[in-house]
Amino acid sequence: MIIAKILMFALLGTCVASFVLFALTTEERYKRFGLRVLKWTVLVGLGFFAILFGSQLAGI
Repeated sequence: MIIAKILMFALLGTCVASFVLFALTTEERYKRFGLRVLKWTVLVGLGFFAILFGSQLAGI
């Protein structure tokens, strides 16, 4: 579980840094990269909460 949390915060930090770079430079590549990372962040978050939900149902 700690690995998922660390991965999620690392992805969020990368996403924020990319959007800040886009705001400063207005280069489209930073926005595209930030959106791609944001997509993976959402997927990791959904997986994390699915595991939490499943473990609660199983009573672990």
